[in-house]
Amino acid sequence: MEAVRRAVIDVGTNSIKLLVADVSGREVRPVHEESRQTRLGKGFYATHQLQPEAIAHTAAVVWEFAQIARERNADALRVIATSAARDAMNPGDLTTAIQRASDLKVEIISGEQEAEWAFQGVCTDLELARQHLLLLDVGGGSTEFILGHGAQKHFAQSFPLGTVRLLEKVPHSDPPTRGEFTTCRDWVKNFLQKEVHPKLEPALHREAKPGSTTGEIQLVGAGGTTSILARMENKLDRFDRERIESTILSREQVTAHRKRLWSLPLARRKEIPGLPKLRADVILTGVVIYEAMMEEFDFKQLRVSTRGLRFAAVMD
Repeated sequence: MEAVRRAVIDVGTNSIKLLVADVSGREVRPVHEESRQTRLGKGFYATHQLQPEAIAHTAAVVWEFAQIARERNADALRVIATSAARDAMNPGDLTTAIQRASDLKVEIISGEQEAEWAFQGVCTDLELARQHLLLLDVGGGSTEFILGHGAQKHFAQSFPLGTVRLLEKVPHSDPPTRGEFTTCRDWVKNFLQKEVHPKLEPALHREAKPGSTTGEIQLVGAGGTTSILARMENKLDRFDRERIESTILSREQVTAHRKRLWSLPLARRKEIPGLPKLRADVILTGVVIYEAMMEEFDFKQLRVSTRGLRFAAVMD
C-alpha cells in the first residue's frame, strides 16, 4: 500500500502537538514531530472559560504548525482538541480564533474518542499490541484509562484528572511544602478510590490471570509525564523515541523521582537533565498521579509509550 503523508495538530490543555507522518495502513512513520506549551487550561478551572490570552497563543501556534505541515507536504491536515475545549463554556471562542488564523476547522473530540484513539495509537507499537495493557494517557485536563489486548478493549473511560487541572486545584509554594505534597497526594488517592477504583477494578479482575489482581497486565503510560520521567531516568537532553520506549520504570524509581522533584524549587527543577524547562511545574502533579495509580492498583512497573491519539487520528 502506498504511503500517504498526513498531519494532525492536537490542541491539549497544556500543550499543542504536531505529528506529520507517512501512513500506510496501520503503519505510521513520523516525519516531523513538535510540541509547544500554550497552557490553554491556565485559569480555566475556576470559571470554565477559556482565557483570551491562552486562546490567542493557541491559535498562533496552530497557524505555525499548519505552515510546518504544509512545508512538509502533508496531503491532509486535521486539528483536534481535547479536555479543556470540550469542558469549556466558550469553545466557540477557540474554534473561531483558530479558523480565523489558519482557515482550519477544529474537531472537539469526546473523552470516549480520546480514549479510543489513545489505545489505537499506542498499539501501533507492535510489541505492545501483543500484550494485555492498562494504558494511562495523562493529559493536562483529563486522564484516559484503557484496558485491552490488541484490538479488544475491555474498559475505556476518560476521567477529569489532569496535570494542569490538579495544579490549579491544589496549588503549592516554591519550593512545595511537605503539607502541600500530602494534600495533593491525598486528593489523587481519594479520587482514584472513589471515582476510578469501583469502575476499573472489576475489569482488571476479569482480565487478570487467576489469583492475581493485575496478573500479566502491563501498565503503560502515554503523554508528557512518562516520556519526561524516562528522559530523566536516562538523562536524555533530547527526544529519543527508541530509548524512551525501551524504558521500564519500577514503582521505586517513580517514587524516587517524585521525592526529588517535590523537594526542589522550580529553578532547580529546570536544571534537571531530561526535564524540559516549561514542564518543570506540571511534572509535579503528573508524577503524583502515576505513583498513586501504581500504589492503588499494585503495579510494580510502568512502561513508557511516546505514541497516543495523534498516531490513531492520523490513520483515521
